[in-house]
Amino acid sequence: MADHLKFLWSDEHYVAVFKPAGLATIPGRGEEESVLEQLAEQLGLPCTGQDDPRIRVVHRLDKDTSGVLVFAKDRVAQQHLSHQFQNNKVKKEYLALIVGRPAESEGVIEADLGPHPKTPQRMTVLKHGGRPARTDWKLEESFRDYSLIRCFPKTGKTHQIRVHLKHAGLPLGIDPLYNAPRPGEPGGIFLSSFKRSYHASEREERPLIDRLTLHAHRLAFADLANNEVFIEAELPRDFRAALNMLRKYSAR
Repeated sequence: MADHLKFLWSDEHYVAVFKPAGLATIPGRGEEESVLEQLAEQLGLPCTGQDDPRIRVVHRLDKDTSGVLVFAKDRVAQQHLSHQFQNNKVKKEYLALIVGRPAESEGVIEADLGPHPKTPQRMTVLKHGGRPARTDWKLEESFRDYSLIRCFPKTGKTHQIRVHLKHAGLPLGIDPLYNAPRPGEPGGIFLSSFKRSYHASEREERPLIDRLTLHAHRLAFADLANNEVFIEAELPRDFRAALNMLRKYSAR
């Protein structure tokens, strides 16, 4: 079993954890572990069946996205928070390391989304037949070839931030689905790609980060007593390492 999940916040009805990159939210085809199953084991609660208390899914994060993930402990709590997600009442903030530098310091991306007609696992911007989606964003830091932006998704469509940023010409620095490396090129962000005085060693260079450069940083919602709950997940080590090296060797 993987390392124990880190708890960010909990009360009688909800529990929020730090979801690590590489761990699926729920069980799926080919997945040996999931956050749902691991959390249930840590808390000693079931994650299947109808009886409460049990761990119930409210929302999901892509497998390679890290950050805040909230689960309910009973049906009433699940319905209460699911309703907020469905009606875009939950406040969400993501940090995204993207390729390029935006011309503006902030912006709004509004583009309807739907399944890609030829590649079912992908989503795409559609002129007809898509569902409305909006992502606001703000520039946090810029480097020579990358930028760190904060995204505020106002809707919650599948792969929304990833597709919207690609559509705006600002794709994630690493995204195998929407910004795949050229054939033969390794996936990841490498120090040698931007440190001008980089000297190769005999050992093979390891990437600073080699997964989706997207992190669910903050989440705010109303609990069952209608009090606002604010949860934050700090950047994980690989994301911090990439940013630290960019600040040191790739400043504008």
